[in-house]
Amino acid sequence: MITSKQRSYLRGLANKIQPIFQIGKSDIEKAFIKQVDDALKARELIKITVLETSDYTAREASDLLCRKLNCEGIQAIGRKFVLYRKSKDNAKIELPV
Repeated sequence: MITSKQRSYLRGLANKIQPIFQIGKSDIEKAFIKQVDDALKARELIKITVLETSDYTAREASDLLCRKLNCEGIQAIGRKFVLYRKSKDNAKIELPV
């Protein structure tokens, strides 16, 4: 579990990154979950956009992916959300204590 100070720090980092995935009309499927999992392993912090055609809100999609991938939902604003998971092998982001 991360603290509010760490969450705030990660939100600041997330402001500078572009979304790397979009969730559209189709359901969140295994292949998409695998791609997000791989991206979290490589980057630790990712941003995802939920298209208007999606059945999910940003918060719903974030919560679903967090349950499946054991990651943290950092922020959900409008149609974008940010996920974080510390990499076991290749940690890049140093969280404040």
